[in-house]
Amino acid sequence: MSHTLSYPLTTRKIRVTRKIRVMGCAMATTKSSAKQNVTVSLNRQTIQRAKIIAARRSTSISGLLAHQIEILVGEEEAYERAERQALKLLDQGFHLGGMIRVGRDELHER
Repeated sequence: MSHTLSYPLTTRKIRVTRKIRVMGCAMATTKSSAKQNVTVSLNRQTIQRAKIIAARRSTSISGLLAHQIEILVGEEEAYERAERQALKLLDQGFHLGGMIRVGRDELHER
């Protein structure tokens, strides 16, 4: 089933205020599960398309935004955790099985 939307393309922006639900586990830095309102400015075309996507997923624009932000935060935290682990491994160094049999002074004798 194909939907054709007909509306003028304008650069005028609409201000939309929605309550965004952020799960406590996604925001590791906050212990509170209190919710806050966030204001997002989007053009009409984007809002219309977001409404269609939200309806197909049985949610709201707010729900779509909350889900995407949770994913973004989770990916960022995973990246930072992986970076810390990689730097820790580099600081420890790797033993590749070789042995140094000659001292530095012997190598640099003239």
